Amino acid sequence: MELKVEPINIIFSIVMVVASSTLTLRWLMISKNDDALIVLSAMVLIGALAALLLNINQRLKRIESEIELKERALRINLQSVESSVDKKLGSVVRKVNDAVDENSKRIYR
Repeated sequence: MELKVEPINIIFSIVMVVASSTLTLRWLMISKNDDALIVLSAMVLIGALAALLLNINQRLKRIESEIELKERALRINLQSVESSVDKKLGSVVRKVNDAVDENSKRIYR
């Protein structure tokens, strides 16, 4: 079961990287510092953050699908147990009713 990365998440990641580089470049221009390494570092940092967020999103989706599968299996097992208990309980109820009827007949004779 492979989960795909949604295109909107990739777009948001690109926007994060562009916005961080623009913001860093503006701050550097205001402080009269034109160090390209700082801008590159900010882009890499935000890119890594975006990748981390995408990874967490994928893991959460995978965990959610695994939980749904286990829930479905548990529901099926529960139905099986329920039908088994119904059969056994029905048998016991019939025996008890027969015994009560038998005792009632004995008492009224």
